[in-house]
Amino acid sequence: MFKLGLIINPIAGIGGSVALKGSDGEGIAEQALALGATAKANQRAGLALELLLPYKDQMTIYCADHLMGENTAKSLGFTTEVIYQTSDPEHTTATDTENMVEALLAENVDMLVFAGGDGTARNVCKVVGDTFPVLGIPAGCKIHSGVYAVTPKAAGRVVEMMITNQLVTLTEADVMDIDESLFREGIVKAKRYGEMKIPAELRYVQAVKSGGKELDELVLQDIAAHVINEMEDELFVIGSGSTTAFLMEELALDNTLLGVDLVQQQALIASDVTEPQLWQALELAQKEKHKIKLVITLIGGQGHIFGRGNQQLSPRIIRAIGKENIFIIATKAKLTALASRPLITDTGDSALDVELSGYLPVITGYKDQVLYPVASPQ
Repeated sequence: MFKLGLIINPIAGIGGSVALKGSDGEGIAEQALALGATAKANQRAGLALELLLPYKDQMTIYCADHLMGENTAKSLGFTTEVIYQTSDPEHTTATDTENMVEALLAENVDMLVFAGGDGTARNVCKVVGDTFPVLGIPAGCKIHSGVYAVTPKAAGRVVEMMITNQLVTLTEADVMDIDESLFREGIVKAKRYGEMKIPAELRYVQAVKSGGKELDELVLQDIAAHVINEMEDELFVIGSGSTTAFLMEELALDNTLLGVDLVQQQALIASDVTEPQLWQALELAQKEKHKIKLVITLIGGQGHIFGRGNQQLSPRIIRAIGKENIFIIATKAKLTALASRPLITDTGDSALDVELSGYLPVITGYKDQVLYPVASPQ
């Protein structure tokens, strides 16, 4: 019988859709809920667990009560053992995560999976270190650590490999996190907090996020010139990232490096918008019969274009804009660094991820584009 340890951080990523850049910090979760955010960590954990349903008679899930694992596991019909009771099920804490890790280690589970972001990875690492196999289900706003699967379903695939006795090599991966208070001011300051042992199945486990400023400014200028040449009366939604930030610099506009801005007729009309604010802007643009374009880039080293730091671009936003109106911008060097791995969409909507899969054009210079594969969810 396979013993799977499960931890879900219920509030992981809750601030993403309302431009709060995460869930860390006192009162952030409450602020996010007041702004209309919804918790999605349990839903994302469920996507991973659904792939294990064919094996539910061969496994037991060891979990904490209520939203930290019990509700999702039981709703899917898994046999569960609740081994930790939270003091306040509606307001779980980092201490609950750390206590749960200790409880799972005492149960001698075969593997520990956890749904959260980099803060959750830090909590797990604080207890387990590099002594035990773990794997993260991505549910946070910021996923800089290399201990996460590329998507929730990919996490399920890795566990499936272990249940079915396939050979899975273990390796050590860095646990990284950034200061969210600085993150909310547009400053990325990452720090290494340790490493954990993970299954080294490279089709499913992401790389540590690459950092650093683009060096080839001439190429970036060409990319920016191509996009600016396309700007007329359309509403341009500018996603996060250093490559899109360069575009805004070329337009001489203020930029929210880690947020979403709105540009029309080469003028900034809104900064750091939330998902509801973006939806209202799209509705107004459609009412006024303006076309809408979305400009995004990929996360260096990982290849994610949706689902990492841009949760404001929700499934309904992406559908309203349309696949044909998405501009992906990146240097060829950034694409080459992916070593032929496809771009990844992790929108939280499986049907939309499939719709976005295939080959999409990537703007790599002035009037220069390449076709690059986007992965269908695993």
